[in-house]
Amino acid sequence: MAFWDNVLAELEYKGMSNKALAEKVGIDASNIGRGIRFKSSPSADTALKIAKVLNVSVEYLVTGRSPNIKNEEENTDFQLFRKYSKTFEKLDALPEKTRSSIIQLIDYANTDLNKS
Repeated sequence: MAFWDNVLAELEYKGMSNKALAEKVGIDASNIGRGIRFKSSPSADTALKIAKVLNVSVEYLVTGRSPNIKNEEENTDFQLFRKYSKTFEKLDALPEKTRSSIIQLIDYANTDLNKS
């Protein structure tokens, strides 16, 4: 993942907008939009400010890897959790019967995909 992909994933995880990030970092929101669109890297100073606002490391934004996680499997799990955490919260809020039905549907879909 590129820097801005990781920023976008983190924004989604935190429920924050590009505009809110830009305000907290002290840059124009259009700079974030251009960075995302053109996949350009921000200055080191801006990257550091973005990481600080998002409460993550610059290493995480650049590589997609948390410096606290050493093996690849745990890092993949971490990324998946961050990506789908809001979905997990919604699923957890459902009644048990509904949640079980959704999990069965997912299991069925995965089984069907693995047959292909």
